[in-house]
Amino acid sequence: MAISNIRYGEGVTKEIGMDLQNLGARRVCLMTDRNLSQLPPVKAVLNSLAKHGVNFQMYDNVRVEPTDYSFLDAIAFAKRGEFDAYVAVGGGSVMDTCKAANLYASSPTSDFLDFVNAPIGKGKPVTVPLKPLIAVPTTAGTGSETTGVAIFDFKELKVKTGIASRAIKPILGIVDPLHTMSMPERVVANTGFDVLCHALESYTALPYKMRSPCPSNPINRPAYQGSNPISDVWALHALRIVAKYLKRAIRNPEDREARANMHLASAFAGIGFGNAGVHLCHGMSYPISGLVKTYKAKDYNVDHSLVPHGLSVVLTSPAVFAFTAQINPERHLEAAEILGADIRTARIKDAGLILADTLRKFLFDLDVDDGLAAIGYSKADIPALVKGTLPQERVTKLSPRPQTEEDLSALFEASMKLY
Repeated sequence: MAISNIRYGEGVTKEIGMDLQNLGARRVCLMTDRNLSQLPPVKAVLNSLAKHGVNFQMYDNVRVEPTDYSFLDAIAFAKRGEFDAYVAVGGGSVMDTCKAANLYASSPTSDFLDFVNAPIGKGKPVTVPLKPLIAVPTTAGTGSETTGVAIFDFKELKVKTGIASRAIKPILGIVDPLHTMSMPERVVANTGFDVLCHALESYTALPYKMRSPCPSNPINRPAYQGSNPISDVWALHALRIVAKYLKRAIRNPEDREARANMHLASAFAGIGFGNAGVHLCHGMSYPISGLVKTYKAKDYNVDHSLVPHGLSVVLTSPAVFAFTAQINPERHLEAAEILGADIRTARIKDAGLILADTLRKFLFDLDVDDGLAAIGYSKADIPALVKGTLPQERVTKLSPRPQTEEDLSALFEASMKLY
């Protein structure tokens, strides 16, 4: 188990300048995106750096839902700067971009595909020491401050992939709930759906004891190892918080208690899935994001078509859990109960349908687009969506139930309309 250092509390961002001083940092790279660079979270970090005399350069060109090109641009900046510490202020896109920049600047002779997950890249283990990275999450969703994963769109193949290694994990996540107060409503919703699926997928993933063969060397042990007794604790707790607070956090931007709890849930789920892994909702979400045509999500201030990550993940969740529930139905039923289902008279063989219906009701209550058709996909797109899912073996192989191409087609078809 790799567990992150987390500092939590309102206003803890003001300590970051002291943290960098304590690290002896002389040249710091601060990464964020254009939108955030004008908002309170970044200003709080800048104030702390100024107060403690920290020498830094800011890179604010991070792309929301990064691509290999946007990663390479950030990596070039990092190589030029010769930094000895990194700070990422933003959502998953910023934290993931910063992880990649740190990795390739620390291993300047490596080819970009060396560390990218197989089968798209070479998936080599990271053997170089990286510089310290402090992550300041501003959304309550990805849990990227706790994980050794960096996700991006690989443009040539129109597919999302990533880099997964414990070596790229931040040394500290500063979870300051004040930062979530500036999130617009749909950003709260979509990032919250990511937490929901992180928790559900890691809790229902193939158990770690069923993974084989054992790696020949511990350095080759994957970050995502299957459901396990420690990740289960974090996943279930995160799921309970989502059930209690997500709707409140979306509906009332002034509800500090709900937003603060969702910020914690994001980190909790991150610790869970950062070790257990996710499975089909995430594996199928990558082509849903990568093949986007014209859809632009409400409340996202970007200049390109975009299916936010949490939305691309949650739209397949009813179909996915109806499919996986025949393996370990007790866990699926337990999840449905946490999310509000009355299971007193439920039959165990109906666990998948009960969880699927519970998720549909949850999404309907929150005005979520009515399936993949509502974000621009049709049955004609299913072969391309399946083709984009096949390379995602790092996560699809963690599904408790193996799936054929026909199964994936049926899952995409069942996700075209939700209600």
